[in-house]
Amino acid sequence: MRLSRFGLLFLIAASVFAGSSCGYYNRIMSRKDLVDGSVAYRERKFAEAEDLFRKAAGRDPDGSTLEGKTAQVFLARTLHSRYIGNRQDTSLAEAAITEYQKALKANPNDQSSYKAVASLYENLLKTDEWQRWVTERSSNTSIEPQFRAEALTALAAKQNTCANDISDTEATKKTVKGADGKEIYQFVKPADQAQLDKMRECVAKGQELIGQAMSAEPDAVKNAKSANLKSLTDEQLKQLNDQVKIFESARSYRASITIQASRLAEMEGRTADKDRLKAEADNYRKEYTELGEASRAIQSEIEARVAAAEAAANANANANAAK
Repeated sequence: MRLSRFGLLFLIAASVFAGSSCGYYNRIMSRKDLVDGSVAYRERKFAEAEDLFRKAAGRDPDGSTLEGKTAQVFLARTLHSRYIGNRQDTSLAEAAITEYQKALKANPNDQSSYKAVASLYENLLKTDEWQRWVTERSSNTSIEPQFRAEALTALAAKQNTCANDISDTEATKKTVKGADGKEIYQFVKPADQAQLDKMRECVAKGQELIGQAMSAEPDAVKNAKSANLKSLTDEQLKQLNDQVKIFESARSYRASITIQASRLAEMEGRTADKDRLKAEADNYRKEYTELGEASRAIQSEIEARVAAAEAAANANANANAAK
């Protein structure tokens, strides 16, 4: 729940003063509250920070200005931090959810706030609310396609867990000798037909969801491994990094749900389907691994640029000190 990056962006953002003198005054006061609130937050004076951020957010409840949008996010994160420090007080979590949702109305592509709400619902064990929240996100056409893909992947992950909870048990996962004498796993039907039906449903739904997520994978991600990272601006590199991480997860779950489909085929005696699905899963794992390599290369480039900037700043400081 760090605010430093947001605070820095806020302090250096270019300002355009327009409208009435009252609007100008409100923006100036909101900036002061944001700066003072950020200091209080860093000093873990959360009640004080909350009060200051609430005042700033109250001056622009619709989030029509940078100050209003920033204040709403800061307020939500402060409440979230207070809940983390006292998980017995679930009213803080509920209040944080409300404020995050307000922030998302002002900026639907605020992925951080969306994830925070999803996390809070899970912490509160509100499964139905989590499902509703993520499902709505997955079908929200007003946000970036990769953000819908990330929500679809989260939904697919739940279906993968559902299937795995049935297939990965002592009753369904047997160790046997293969043709070459080596031990392998053999998957057999659960004794309860309802469990098999449930697994079939989870696999089908998981495949549908992850297929929708993967359909949104952009060419930039498909070609990430061969991208000329040096030629990208810092912002372009960050955007590529964010996209790659989303689809790295999607590729991983595509492989996982395909493995579950292979297990189901084996349980049902569909040998040809089992073999085909295992081959597909192996290929999907390879594609996931390749994107992971691209992700690490991008991260290395980002870290190298940060290190170079810090070295240049230190060299400049030393040069000025020597004058």
